Amino acid sequence: MQITLSATTHPGHERTNNEDAFAFCPDIAHPQWVHDANTVRKPLGDHGALLLVADGIGGFNAGEVASDIAVHTVADTMRVEAVTKAVSSDERQEERCTELLRSAIANADEQINQHILSDFHTVGMGTTIVLAWILPQRTYIAWCGDSRCYRYNSRDGLCPLTQDHSYVQQLVDKGEITPEEALTHPDNNIITRALGDVDCPSEPEVTSIPTETDTMLILCTDGLCGYLADDVIQQTVQAHAGKADKCCNALLQLALDAGGHDNIAVGVAYLSDTQPNFFQRLLKLTK
Repeated sequence: MQITLSATTHPGHERTNNEDAFAFCPDIAHPQWVHDANTVRKPLGDHGALLLVADGIGGFNAGEVASDIAVHTVADTMRVEAVTKAVSSDERQEERCTELLRSAIANADEQINQHILSDFHTVGMGTTIVLAWILPQRTYIAWCGDSRCYRYNSRDGLCPLTQDHSYVQQLVDKGEITPEEALTHPDNNIITRALGDVDCPSEPEVTSIPTETDTMLILCTDGLCGYLADDVIQQTVQAHAGKADKCCNALLQLALDAGGHDNIAVGVAYLSDTQPNFFQRLLKLTK
């Protein structure tokens, strides 16, 4: 199985300060973390690959500090030794992988809070986070806040794998507003969970799905999903299915074309079969 990872970010049209951040590691067994716009394709190893995005929140323009701390702390927590122990084959593997991701986010929360306590200029900063740890058999999704992860394949189309920790999502869950109304609700910027609240520890959620080929995972901050309905996002993903870099850039442009009212971060992972199909083998033989 091959994995292609691509990610990018943009401050948007209305802001000069970009508080969004991302990072990805194509092979945790040989950790080389990417923090700038890039695309990498590699075989998916036993330790898996990891992709995450974070959306920094205010605090005297220190949101970018919180998101940067978050992505680097997660990378530091997902060390080879810790991941090796978590993926050991036995009946507790899923439990260990889930706990490792919870620890990674809890460590990020703690580091942000420590920074706030040491620098009063950053009081009020925080960040959302969403990450995908893609292993050969299972993919684990962890999040805190309203940054999202979607899965796309030709069978199911675009499916959200996360549920926002936000005030408008609570209204949607109660049936008081529709998802479409949530996009324009005056309180759609209120989140109910984040990293960096010194009075309340982070409460990340973790879920998992089977890892399948011909599947794309799309991670984004609310600079994309907070302004565009899922069916609009699906049209762009479908048009660039199987092409992580083109999909990533097209989604960024989609958010900018919708107004670019907020910072935008997008990360895409595409899983493909390592074996060429019949027509690819035939083409290679005839060259």
